[in-house]
Amino acid sequence: MRTVGIDLAAEPAKTAIAVVEWRSQVAEVVAVELPGTDEAVLRHSVAADKVGIDCPLGWPDNFVRFLNAHHEHRLSFPDEVSSAEWRRSLAYRRTDEYVRSTVGIIPLSVATDRIGVTAMRAARLQVLLAAHGHTIDRAGSGLVVEVYPAAGLFRWDLPSRRYKGNDGRTELSSLVDQLQRAAPWLLLGANEQTCRRSDHVLDAVVSALLA
Repeated sequence: MRTVGIDLAAEPAKTAIAVVEWRSQVAEVVAVELPGTDEAVLRHSVAADKVGIDCPLGWPDNFVRFLNAHHEHRLSFPDEVSSAEWRRSLAYRRTDEYVRSTVGIIPLSVATDRIGVTAMRAARLQVLLAAHGHTIDRAGSGLVVEVYPAAGLFRWDLPSRRYKGNDGRTELSSLVDQLQRAAPWLLLGANEQTCRRSDHVLDAVVSALLA
């Protein structure tokens, strides 16, 4: 089995791709790419059994209805809910609320945070993959599944914060050590040092494992 993990960003420069081959009792990271272009995502996805994308794959239904109603000048406001509760229903998907309730981590809002720009790229990738004959179901039954590395690390009792960016290099390297101890069947091989240098690459590996 082959899974692909994509730590998606709005632009290729901060997008990382990791490919994991699953064999008897081992999972080997056989390829990584950073930067990750749309073409690279498509190329690696062709031979994948599952592709995990670290990005919201859609927007809240209430938010979509809100935008359409606003655009068509037929917007109304529910009287039975508070203003804060109503705004929350626009900002967060049921997926986000599930993560919040089960893991205790609050995902970024695809409707109100900058991750919405990345989600626009994810939407394009879904169209491109569908055009190549892949079944795309945002609920995860097709080729693509939405993943959240921070939630996965948390559920695996591994550090899920403070390993990002230049200030987190020490924590990043420590996280790689802890991941290898927790999953001795995971073979990073020549990509180990890349994981220690780039949190994007490590998140892509975790995304492939979650997929």
